Amino acid sequence: MSRLNYHHLQYFQAIAMHGSIAKASRVIHITPQTLSAQLSLLEEQLGYELFDRNGKRLILNDMGRITLSYAQEIFSLGDELLHSLKNHSTDFTYRFSIGVTDVIAKVFSFNFLKAVYTMDDSIKLVCKETNLEVLLGELAINKLDAVLTDTALPTGSPLKAYSHLVGKCGFSFFAHKDIADKLRVDFPQSLDNTPFFTAGEGSSQRLSVLSWFDQLNISPVIIGEFDDSVLAKYFGKAGYGAFCAPSIIDEHVIEQFGVELIGRTTEISEQYYLISPERKVKHPAVQHILKEGKKLFEQSIS
Repeated sequence: MSRLNYHHLQYFQAIAMHGSIAKASRVIHITPQTLSAQLSLLEEQLGYELFDRNGKRLILNDMGRITLSYAQEIFSLGDELLHSLKNHSTDFTYRFSIGVTDVIAKVFSFNFLKAVYTMDDSIKLVCKETNLEVLLGELAINKLDAVLTDTALPTGSPLKAYSHLVGKCGFSFFAHKDIADKLRVDFPQSLDNTPFFTAGEGSSQRLSVLSWFDQLNISPVIIGEFDDSVLAKYFGKAGYGAFCAPSIIDEHVIEQFGVELIGRTTEISEQYYLISPERKVKHPAVQHILKEGKKLFEQSIS
């Protein structure tokens, strides 16, 4: 395949953004005939049609959406290059794009990712936070260099990627000081019939914690489920009930929310993985944060 023409991609993007050749031609001041011809050349080179035709309207198909995603990334990098040269900037040696699943505590993400700024080489960090499915999709088309998550790559995933275990820790349980002393006695049985906040439905943390309660034959009263773990902590801070968090962020939870520690367990654990496209990590930033991230868990144990 010959090299892609940058202008072809620009014309394609304009058509995709405006939904028709006629509208795109008026905006970028290129005749409809020229735009149509350039689109045909691009489709011929790629070997796929990029749009489904609906009258005069063009609707991106699956191949078109993939191509548009790449085109936008190419243009973004091009703009970055021009900006860097214009300002004589040699500040960034690397651009590191990482996805973080939205169930990971923000403070852990910060402690994990800040290590990139201790590298010998300067770096621009680009971080995207959403659910694992979306992030794996972006990893598959090289929009991300790695994904930080609390679960390994799902079994049977068609994505050729690898899960690198960063570390694991147990869980800690917290409550407002007015009820913490009472709950600290005979923990964890003291949680039986106690108002309790859990992570959102389907999260690995929620499943682990509820399974542990079943094993202990205790039944806390689940008065709230939250996808946003920070919101659960605010309710706990207000004294409505107890909650838990990974033990690696104990100090932050106590300091930030003014709650007290009830107890800890290592019978269940939170695991953290870095998913990358290769088994042997090559990207310098991924190598670095994987190494430094493991130190966070070593420090928490010591």
